Amino acid sequence: MKYPQFLNKKENNITLIAPSFGCTTEPYNSRLKLAIKHFNDLGFNIIKGPNIFNTIGFRSNTNLLCAKEFMDSYLSNTNLLMSVGGGNLMNEILDDIDFNLIKDSPPKWFMGYSDNTNLTFTLTTLCDVATIYGPCAPEFGQTKLDLSLLKVIDLLKGKQLEFKGYSHFELQSLKTEDNPYVGYNYDTVKKLVLNQNKIEMEGRLLGGCIDCLTYIIGTPYDKVKEFNAKYKDDGIIWFLEACDLEAWNLKLALLQMKRCGWFENAKGFIFGRPLKYNTDFIGLTMDDAVLDVLNDLNVPIIINADFGHLKPQIPIICGSIANIKAKDNNLKISYKLI
Repeated sequence: MKYPQFLNKKENNITLIAPSFGCTTEPYNSRLKLAIKHFNDLGFNIIKGPNIFNTIGFRSNTNLLCAKEFMDSYLSNTNLLMSVGGGNLMNEILDDIDFNLIKDSPPKWFMGYSDNTNLTFTLTTLCDVATIYGPCAPEFGQTKLDLSLLKVIDLLKGKQLEFKGYSHFELQSLKTEDNPYVGYNYDTVKKLVLNQNKIEMEGRLLGGCIDCLTYIIGTPYDKVKEFNAKYKDDGIIWFLEACDLEAWNLKLALLQMKRCGWFENAKGFIFGRPLKYNTDFIGLTMDDAVLDVLNDLNVPIIINADFGHLKPQIPIICGSIANIKAKDNNLKISYKLI
């Protein structure tokens, strides 16, 4: 596994790109502009990709131009590529990404989540480059940066490789078009669901947003079998979360991944909070959907961990070795870059 260099005083270039959503509407436009100011104040050099304030249809630009923005940025002298947003159609740009060229180039960090799974996942499985499944740039557009975001910045600097979970999370955001800069609303107590009384597991992390992963299965970008074989001795800890999926199609998506052999080398699972948290489909809960499919693998399972679509987020280093501990509602994730 190749790990890019962390940001420092000399290598401090952050390139903002829009491989999916462009920040043309509120509150995202205002938040991105404030985030850029915060990054500059923190001493980072911000490079603005050509698509970040652009929209054509439902995406920032055409497939080709979104892919070009990514490739040009990756091959530049930047140190970190940060997505400005998720969306739904990033999968379409994969045909125009030169993964072989990326594989032969110096590794660069890429950070984003949700639809950005299409790159965080493929860069790791196809190019053997670690990525960060974490906040998109507009998240940093708060009047006062949340502690969780400051910890993400410490990770980008290589100063923090150990994270503890949070006691509460935001179920109902206070962010609006008229009030774009508000911080997180910690309105809900976190309740982890564990399939064992106490969990400790260690393995190589792989995963992302299930909504996106199911559209990679069986395509030329599905190299999970090869990744599993290469890192068989480490074992895989799958980190997964869902955006638009309800309990029934979450269950079927996991069953699809399981039937395709993706979980053959699984040492455990950690699920982030889904956007449809605490919902059910005719009595089938989101937790049931997970446990019904995966419990027979006889590995540790953690549900409702601190990442995904309900903030705050612990940044996940996809491709790294992680030691994960959980008991009651306490969670601790430590990364080893080996």
